[in-house]
Amino acid sequence: MVTNWEASDDTMIEDPRTEQDLATVLGKRARQIPDSPWIVTEERSYAYGEMDQCSSRLASGFSRLGITASDTVLIMLPDTVDFILTWCALSKLGAIEVPVNVHYKGNLLAYLVNDSLAQNLVVDVEFLDRFEPLAPELEHLQRLIVRNCDIAEVPEALARRFEIVDYQTLESSTAWSGTGPVYRDLMAVMYTSGTTGPSKGATVCHAHAYEYAFGVTEMLALDAGDVYYAPLPLFHLAGQFAVVYASCIASATAVISGGFSAQRYWLDIARFDANCSFLLGAMANFLYQQPLSASDHQNPLERVLMAPLIPEVEGFKQRFGCLVSTTWGGTEMNCPMRSGFDLVDNKSCGRVAEDRYEVRIVDESDAELPHGVPGEALVRSREPWIMSNGYWNHPEWTEKAFRNLWYHTGDMLMRDAVGNFYFIDRTKDAIRRRGENISSIEVENEINASPDVVECAVIPVASAHTEQDVMAVIVASDPSAFDPAVLIEFLVPRLAYFMVPRYIDRVDALPKTPTGKIQKYPLRDRGLTDSTWDREAAGITIRHG
Repeated sequence: MVTNWEASDDTMIEDPRTEQDLATVLGKRARQIPDSPWIVTEERSYAYGEMDQCSSRLASGFSRLGITASDTVLIMLPDTVDFILTWCALSKLGAIEVPVNVHYKGNLLAYLVNDSLAQNLVVDVEFLDRFEPLAPELEHLQRLIVRNCDIAEVPEALARRFEIVDYQTLESSTAWSGTGPVYRDLMAVMYTSGTTGPSKGATVCHAHAYEYAFGVTEMLALDAGDVYYAPLPLFHLAGQFAVVYASCIASATAVISGGFSAQRYWLDIARFDANCSFLLGAMANFLYQQPLSASDHQNPLERVLMAPLIPEVEGFKQRFGCLVSTTWGGTEMNCPMRSGFDLVDNKSCGRVAEDRYEVRIVDESDAELPHGVPGEALVRSREPWIMSNGYWNHPEWTEKAFRNLWYHTGDMLMRDAVGNFYFIDRTKDAIRRRGENISSIEVENEINASPDVVECAVIPVASAHTEQDVMAVIVASDPSAFDPAVLIEFLVPRLAYFMVPRYIDRVDALPKTPTGKIQKYPLRDRGLTDSTWDREAAGITIRHG
C-alpha cells in the first residue's frame, strides 16, 4: 500500500489514490448504499449491491477462462447493463478493457482488434457477422465470448477459427476474491474517435479514469440522489466515465437509454425524473432549434454540462430553466478546464484547474505565446497518473504527441489576460485566407444561426491565389428549397468579408463519430465536388468593410 508519512504523530496516513479504482469505489458504494439504484434502464433499475455482486461473479467466470491482470479484452456490446458488468468485472481482475465502437467494420475493425493484441472478445450476437469475413486476418484473437446467442448458431467460419464461449453461462456461483489493481495500473485502452485521422489507442490507468469521472462530479455538482441522463455510448469514455463512473463516485443514479434523439430527449428527462445531463454542443443545438413550446421550462432538469457551449447558451438556460457549465478536454489529457455555472460568456471553455494541470499556448516551435494570441494548447499534469502515458503499441505516436514533456493536443486555444481560455479550432481546421486567420468554429456558429441550416462543417480548400478559401458543407432544413445565395445574403452582415464562404456544398448528412462530433477529415479529403456551389462563379462579390 502506498502511504504518506505524517511526522507530527508518527502515524501512517493512507494515500487517497489507493481508492481510485473502480472495484474499490463500487465496493464502497455497495457497502454504504447497497439498495440504492446505480443504473436505470428502460426495463428496470440495478442497485449498487446487485451490480457489485454480479460483476464479482462474472470476474470469477473470466478468471476461469484464464483472463488475468494486464490482459487486453475487447468489448463490443450495445449500451446495456451487461456492458457495465463486463467493464466492472475486468477491472476487478486488473484486466485491460478495450471498448470497440459498435459502428466499426471491415479494415478499421480488423486494425483495432489486431492493434489491441487481445486474445478475448466479448461480443453481442448482432455484431458477429462483422467478424466472419475478417477471421483469417485476426492475428491474436483466440476466443469469442458471445452474448445473446445459442452457441450452435455461431457461423461455422467463426466456430472453426475461434473458441466460442456462451456469455450467459459465464457468471460463477462464487464471487471473485483475488487481489485487484492499484491506481497506476492500466484500466483501459480507449481508441480515439478519429476526428483527424486513424484511431489511436490511448492508455488509461485507474487514476486517470477516476480523475475524469471525479472531474465531472465537480463540473455538474453531482451528488447523492441525483439522476443523471446523458445519451452517450458506453464504448466512449464520456458515456462510461463521465456518466456511469461519475454517478458511482457521487452515489448518484445513471440512466442508460440509447442514443440521442431531439424528439425523445425531454420525454426521457421527464420519465426518469432526471435533474442532471451531459450534452455535446451539437446535441444542445438540436434541442435549441426545436420549435418553442410554452412547456419548455416545465422539466426536472437542473444542471447541464455542455461541451462546447452553443452561442445561444443563455437562451438555452432561460428557455429550459437550467444551469450550464462547460469544460475542455480529451481522452489523453483528461479535462483540465472548469467554467463553473457562472459562465463568463458564451465562448470560454473555462479556466485551468491549477491544482492538477498546467496548460500552455505555444507556436509551431513550442515557444509560449503572449495572452490573447491563439496557438496550440499543450497540457501536462501536476499529479501523477491522471493523464494518458501514451498510445498502446505505438511508441512513435507517443513520442510525437508527448514531445518536450508536454502533451500536444492539436487544439488551438487562446488565453485572455485574466485566465479564461477560448477554443478557437483544431489546428488542422484553422483556415488562412489571404493573410487572414479564420476560425472554422466562428463561421459555423453564424451559419448554424440560419433557419435554413440544420448543421454544417466549415473546412479549408486550396486556393488558386495561394493559401486557402473557405468552404461550408451544409445539411439544409429543406433541401429542395435551399439556395446558397440566400445563405450568403444572411451571412454578409454577420461575418467579416474574408470569412464568408466562397464554396457551399449541400449534403444529406455530415460524417460523425458515434458521440456526435463532426469528422472533418473526410470532407477535407473530398474537397470540391461536382455539386459544389461557387460564390465567385455565381457573380456574388463581398465588399470589404
